[in-house]
Amino acid sequence: MENNNHYNKNLREYAWELRNHSVSKAEKYLWKALKQGKQGVKFKRQRPISNFIVDFFAQEIRLVIEVDGNSHFNKPGYDAYRQNQLIQLGCPILRFSEGEVMHNLDEVLTQIQHAVFVLKQK
Repeated sequence: MENNNHYNKNLREYAWELRNHSVSKAEKYLWKALKQGKQGVKFKRQRPISNFIVDFFAQEIRLVIEVDGNSHFNKPGYDAYRQNQLIQLGCPILRFSEGEVMHNLDEVLTQIQHAVFVLKQK
């Protein structure tokens, strides 16, 4: 299971559903920027990892990017649990609010590029 970064094929159909029917405007906006490949790594969106589906995942460096919408304000305990589980699997996480993505995309992309640079050095 290690070679596939804990990919959970049982969540594949649900991930497809999220990719195609439940994506927020902020996630679409960030995806448009990430898929241009200027960060130096390839990202996948709505990627099943273990028992979770992450918004974006750079497999080469195991970086997870999450865009937090309003639903995240109601479940901080679950988000902390989920984040801890992903970190234990060796996946560093960057979190951005929908507002950050929509109103300050350049800064978000700068933070992503910095994280990619640091993680590629390891």
